[in-house]
Amino acid sequence: MPLELFLDLHSQPCRSVFIFAKKNNIAFEFKKIHLAAGEQYGEEFGKISIMRKVPVMKDGDFILTESVAILKYMAEKFKTPDHWYPADLQRRARVNEYLAWQHSALRTHGSKVFWFKAMIPILTGAEVPKEKMDSAMEDLNMSLKLFEDKFLQDRPFVAGDQISLADLVAIVEVMQPVGVGVDVFKDRPNLSAWRERVKKELGTALFDEAHDVIMNVGNLPQTFKDNGMLEFLKPRIQKLFN
Repeated sequence: MPLELFLDLHSQPCRSVFIFAKKNNIAFEFKKIHLAAGEQYGEEFGKISIMRKVPVMKDGDFILTESVAILKYMAEKFKTPDHWYPADLQRRARVNEYLAWQHSALRTHGSKVFWFKAMIPILTGAEVPKEKMDSAMEDLNMSLKLFEDKFLQDRPFVAGDQISLADLVAIVEVMQPVGVGVDVFKDRPNLSAWRERVKKELGTALFDEAHDVIMNVGNLPQTFKDNGMLEFLKPRIQKLFN
């Protein structure tokens, strides 16, 4: 039986899992979970994962959450090419180093800018105050600088001359604020060149397929209104960001 992958491609971690499976010809059944419709809170999804988050992988009776864990599982189970998750101790350590760092850095700050730009105005009816947006952008820019200076340096990819899970996880996070009009590649030639190398390795068609929804988020306001999630999420979002 093929894997079942519960995904919504608005989510960066879901995109990394989707791209990895497709790129490596791993058979899977795409189980769409509409986050904007609140399907993650539904009874059926709750039977799959009490975490109420995507991605989720189901391999027979085995259920796994957390994108990094899923990516490593697929790499090892399906014996994907070594460059994705190298056997060499130090190259693998470079991949793991980035994967450990990114949760509280590039992922956190890119997501915050996305929410501030796209989601908060929808849910609260007001723009995020300038000082909060400036602070969020400062944090994002610092994370991008650290990514270039520490993790990428003068190498083609994070772990060396070939693409790895680190690059895949990084690119989906970097693209998240791009979807709301933040050009993170402006005045960053090294980052831009890295993006083009990653896109070439993944294949332009697959890259664009995975990022299509995030590059077209203008329909989210109507989606929230139509499915009733606007009123459901408002108090939760106001509690988080006020």
